[in-house]
Amino acid sequence: MKYTIRVSKILATAIAIALAGAVEASAQTADVAGAWTFTVTTEMGITNPAVTLEQDGMTLTGHYSSEGLGENDLTGTVTGSEITFTFSADLGGMVIDVVYTGTVDEDGEISGTMDIGGGLLTGTFTAVRGEA
Repeated sequence: MKYTIRVSKILATAIAIALAGAVEASAQTADVAGAWTFTVTTEMGITNPAVTLEQDGMTLTGHYSSEGLGENDLTGTVTGSEITFTFSADLGGMVIDVVYTGTVDEDGEISGTMDIGGGLLTGTFTAVRGEA
């Protein structure tokens, strides 16, 4: 009986360690630091903002530059392969929030959606590393 209990405890410990390792491996945070060129598609057309991201663990800071939304500092997070960043843009005296949400794929490219002004204008984007 004692032998069966010990084997069960050892087996349970081994399973717990294996599961913890699997969770840790799947939760590794993607490296998104650097210069990115975005291609954003909305009903207004296609734009190509330049984005520079700085990463400290899961925390993002950086800079967003486009003709339509101007120059803006951004903040965000990256968890696993999921990335989100936001900034506020001044459009002719009206400040609006801009939110980008996406996923980093196995090739290191990002794709997702963007939202300007809480649904005022939405679109999709892809991003590749390159000059920002």
